[in-house]
Amino acid sequence: MKPARTTQPALHAPPGRYLKERFIQGVLFACAFLAVVVTAVTIWIFVSGSGIFFTQVSLGEFLGGTRWAPVDTSTPSYGALPLIAGTLIITGIALLVAVPIGLFSAIYLSEFAPERVRKVAKPILEILAGIPTVVYGYFALLFVTPLLRSVLPEIQFWNALSAGIVLGIAIIPLVSSLSEDIIYAVPRELREGAYALGATKFETIRSVVLPAALSGIAAAIILAMSRAIGETMIVAIAAGRVPAWPPDLLKPLETLTVHIVNVATGDAEAGAFIWATIFAIGALLFVITLLLNVLSYWIVRRFREQYE
Repeated sequence: MKPARTTQPALHAPPGRYLKERFIQGVLFACAFLAVVVTAVTIWIFVSGSGIFFTQVSLGEFLGGTRWAPVDTSTPSYGALPLIAGTLIITGIALLVAVPIGLFSAIYLSEFAPERVRKVAKPILEILAGIPTVVYGYFALLFVTPLLRSVLPEIQFWNALSAGIVLGIAIIPLVSSLSEDIIYAVPRELREGAYALGATKFETIRSVVLPAALSGIAAAIILAMSRAIGETMIVAIAAGRVPAWPPDLLKPLETLTVHIVNVATGDAEAGAFIWATIFAIGALLFVITLLLNVLSYWIVRRFREQYE
């Protein structure tokens, strides 16, 4: 009787396997390197373009001046404070709308809704993110503003309040979807432990679930804030294009991104100094976004809880 033949494991993998792995590794490295190159080129463009602007306008005048009139040929002024204030005011209104609605929606979907309702309601809620911002802008202009006028007759046709409200509706999916995933990922054992100690469902959510998901919820809110700061079409259509100081919620306001649209779609000839304002404002938006990302990273590191 012949002994059974045993198969010996291969001591060396086929050469083609290593070639494939090296090729995949090279592709992944190229993608990562490309992202770094794009970021570096973007920073260089902002620095070089805004350098032309800051050779004639001081940083203090740019950040602290209260009059923005770059197209005034007699007495031009480059104080961006009205644009900054308009951006922050509209963003603040949007967050006041999006954060409560988005967070409460996330709590309901993750803690109260049956699984069948959750699977249907969450995709429907996320449809809001797919609506074009131009549609949101005209919705604010032709529906929300007349609705507000029935309550506030003094509100003007273009105003910051309706733009902020509709912008808040547009960013609800960012807050709700991300927060729902984070809350849903909190270990079930924490909830069961709170119930075992006699806590009610509301007390468990308030004292156990939300603190455990705090870092992720804060990161979702900051991401929504970044999205609101960078929004263009909604505020360009609904908020108007007037860099007013002091700002008024019931009157037109201009944001940082809207000024970029005004210059890009205006009649200023290429090479004019006003084009340098685009790079200065772009650099300012880049710095604001960078600071928000750093803040989000710090919050995640500071309040993150790890479970085994």
